[in-house]
Amino acid sequence: MKFLIPHIAAIALVAGTPLMNAAEPSITSKSFGTTTNGTKVTLFTLTNSKGASVTISNYGGIVTSLKMPDREGKFSDIVLGFRTLPEYETKSPYFGCLVGRYGNRIASGKFTLDGKTYQLARNNNGQSLHGGLKGFDKVVWEAAPLMTKQGPSLKLTYISKDGEEGYPGTLTVTATYTLTNKNELKLVCRATTDKKTIVNLTHHSYFNLAGQGRGDILNHIVTLKSDRFTPVDKKLITTGKIASIKGTPFDFRQPTTIGARINEKAEQLKIAKGYDHNWVAAKLSGQLGVVATVEDPKSGRVMEVLTTAPGFQFYTGNFLDGTLTGKGGKIYNFRNGFCIEPQHYPDSPNHKNFPTVVLKPGQTYKNTIIYRFSAK
Repeated sequence: MKFLIPHIAAIALVAGTPLMNAAEPSITSKSFGTTTNGTKVTLFTLTNSKGASVTISNYGGIVTSLKMPDREGKFSDIVLGFRTLPEYETKSPYFGCLVGRYGNRIASGKFTLDGKTYQLARNNNGQSLHGGLKGFDKVVWEAAPLMTKQGPSLKLTYISKDGEEGYPGTLTVTATYTLTNKNELKLVCRATTDKKTIVNLTHHSYFNLAGQGRGDILNHIVTLKSDRFTPVDKKLITTGKIASIKGTPFDFRQPTTIGARINEKAEQLKIAKGYDHNWVAAKLSGQLGVVATVEDPKSGRVMEVLTTAPGFQFYTGNFLDGTLTGKGGKIYNFRNGFCIEPQHYPDSPNHKNFPTVVLKPGQTYKNTIIYRFSAK
């Protein structure tokens, strides 16, 4: 397979082999097999001018590998995942994927729009989670690699038909990943519709800044720019309240290890078996800004998360239980990875006090997410 990539100096792409040295940004591709219904799937590897790389599957828009340097310049893969496509199809707890049409949970899989009630698939303890039985994480996207001034990029496109998974309107979605030469993984999601609908797109990588499969993430130091969060009930559905984090284990305004308070006897921690909650971004919706910083003291890797979304889910791998074997034969045990998923609040269609997730014809939905990496 060969692609022509527009660039200042045109760069060719040959399956599996970059045509330039490691100092030059490159894009390579190779087969990732076929889905159970026979659709061919491709892996694309983007490498920037600093030698950092990300590998993305056009099945689910999944980031299967992300290699970033530590304080000594040594590269490690810092996202959890699998070696093969069948494992992603049958076993994955949303490792590294694009999430839609609606990220997070919708109570009882129901919402009402203009007086009409829509019933979605109830795929998570009676609730709808991450788009239903076949969300955007389980479809094959059209892929177009390209080279930009910022770095190598991959544009994914998917058209979700009216009624798919119960959602109204034909939704045209693009998700563009760029691995910048500043060691940022940038994702820009856009969507348009031909009928009034709801949409909430995000990204779901499980990170371990020490390296995937290298133990738990409890010593990672987290700072969250937020003073409020949305509590959940026993089904992990938001109650509709927006609560202060002051004086609670949810206060990460100052750098705090994940493990410092995760086992306290707070009701919200008991319900979720740790952190699995939405924080309100301490900025105006629509403005790009830093919402979270995570540091691994051992490797020195630091990840900043920037977004335009009004909130973000912080999840600490509470449902990893040692039954999944990942890349390199690594066993993924309890709290071996964390997620920060910039998005709208969970169950927003059923809470008028939350920012709206309604998209109308003529409008364009957009969510920009940047994972910025450094080392100290």
